[in-house]
Amino acid sequence: MDRMFRVLAFWTGIFTVMFYAGGMMEASILSLVQTAFFLTVGFLKLSERMYIYIFFSYLTVFMIGFTYYSSFILVPGFE
Repeated sequence: MDRMFRVLAFWTGIFTVMFYAGGMMEASILSLVQTAFFLTVGFLKLSERMYIYIFFSYLTVFMIGFTYYSSFILVPGFE
């Protein structure tokens, strides 16, 4: 399971580079923070159950943040 967190760190690192190349600095910084988090957790050598708890907590925080953003901050429509 620790390897899967390192795989997640790799892919969020790829997204960090792509966001940075596209000039999207806020998204790039957010992806960089996620990369650091996944990389740190990936090298902790925790139990399988703890990795599942951490991933479930991450998904819960993501869904709460995404729902808040899409409900209250996002302006609908294209310009």
